[in-house]
Amino acid sequence: MPNLDKIKQLRQSTGAGFKDCGIAIEEAKGDLEKAAEILRVKGISKASKKMSRVAKEGVIAVSGDEKKKSIIEINCETDFVAKNNDFINFVKEISEINNLMNSNLEKLKDSKMKNSESVNTNLVSLISKIGEKITIGRAKTFNQEGTKNFNYLHTIVKDNLSKLAVIVSLETKNDTKELKSFGKQLCMHIAASNPIAIEPSGIDKNTLDKEIALISEELKNTGKSDDIVKKISLGKINKFKEENSLMSQPWVMEPKSKVRDIVKKLNFSDLKIKDFYRLKIGE
Repeated sequence: MPNLDKIKQLRQSTGAGFKDCGIAIEEAKGDLEKAAEILRVKGISKASKKMSRVAKEGVIAVSGDEKKKSIIEINCETDFVAKNNDFINFVKEISEINNLMNSNLEKLKDSKMKNSESVNTNLVSLISKIGEKITIGRAKTFNQEGTKNFNYLHTIVKDNLSKLAVIVSLETKNDTKELKSFGKQLCMHIAASNPIAIEPSGIDKNTLDKEIALISEELKNTGKSDDIVKKISLGKINKFKEENSLMSQPWVMEPKSKVRDIVKKLNFSDLKIKDFYRLKIGE
């Protein structure tokens, strides 16, 4: 049986369990470097087996400032692991790297972390240590000249980590408290109302086609004439566009007004909602 000091050393450097460390040291005949390599290889094997499982829990992380802001989703299998300190520390560091890499996930995965190992290597080690599938999900960076970026976190897990997050990019030279307040409130509105485009014209054709197909199916056996069915279909699709376009949605803080009305009231001549992104774990 390997001595306890070596097991403690290996556990500290790899994060692996007591039993696994003991077996690895025995296989490596007491060589800690070889034992660490054995654990790494076994970790990759364990991780690959876990990747077929479903991971719909996790956290959303936001990093950056008003000029450049990024959002990234890291998934795991259970909410318990989403609150684990090792998982949280991993996500926080990943979030900062993601902002540097402009949400290029291939570059992100090859990037070095503080321990000089790549993100991919650390991901495999974390999966092996925690025992759950962990994946790097969706990501986006806002970094456009002349814009200011704002964010809102809902159901905060810790610091910059949450279950739902929104980033909004506003094009304007204005830098007042009123603008910052609107930026935050607009993020909150998007979190609650979940628009899919800024204007109706921005709604993806595939999304509209699916909605039209659903409406047609709904009206197929009503017994109404073709003309009436066309009018009802047109009304329903126009309502869908209005309800799902940010500018035509009722303002959450003042439901009698539309978002476009609130933008007009601000009276910032150069203000334009340039882009937004809403991420929710499990959606």
